[in-house]
Amino acid sequence: GFPQAGASWRWERKEKMSGVPSVEELSELMREPSRVRNLCVLAHVDHGKTSMTDSLIASNGIISARLAGKLRFMDTREDEQLRCITMKSSSISLKYQPSPPVRPSTVKHHTGTEAHLINVIDSPGHVDFCSE
Repeated sequence: GFPQAGASWRWERKEKMSGVPSVEELSELMREPSRVRNLCVLAHVDHGKTSMTDSLIASNGIISARLAGKLRFMDTREDEQLRCITMKSSSISLKYQPSPPVRPSTVKHHTGTEAHLINVIDSPGHVDFCSE
């Protein structure tokens, strides 16, 4: 279930979770523009934008891969959760750490194994929610 209306909650990380990048790691990546990528997820209503974003978030260990697509992590408003529809764009910064190729001799254009900061924006699939 979801938190009750009016209930206040706060997510606190007491210790670094395995695989989850720290604020310091993300800040360090932000200082190198060549390692920053911006991604906006755009598609029509009910075409899996938030599910895909959940999967990207799960790849950083922030949520369980089992909950990706069900949790709707980026839909932070109560009405978005209740209606299962994204009404406001929301963003998150994720760390992408490529793994080395299994057989380097078969990869012609390997881009390396440097980490990148991926700024992801999950957008609504409907043009106008201003009236709500």
